[in-house]
Amino acid sequence: MSNSWQVCGLMVQTRPENIAIVSAALNALPGSEVAVSDAATGKLAVVMEAGSSRALLNNIESAREISGVLAVSLVYHQQESTGEETP
Repeated sequence: MSNSWQVCGLMVQTRPENIAIVSAALNALPGSEVAVSDAATGKLAVVMEAGSSRALLNNIESAREISGVLAVSLVYHQQESTGEETP
């Protein structure tokens, strides 16, 4: 049995007037959290976690589809896998 854990950091750009709505929508995505936002520039730093790369990619795509999002840039990705050997 193996366990996988994926985490990524994203920079999300929106218009300053949409930052509250976009931030709430990002926080509603599973395993997602807006860590820092700059209301003056419309930039949000987002952390996403998932149990598989497919789930993480689906969440990133969901972020891109949020109304008001202008751009999503991947700035960090890490994958950890642990496995247990069975006799």
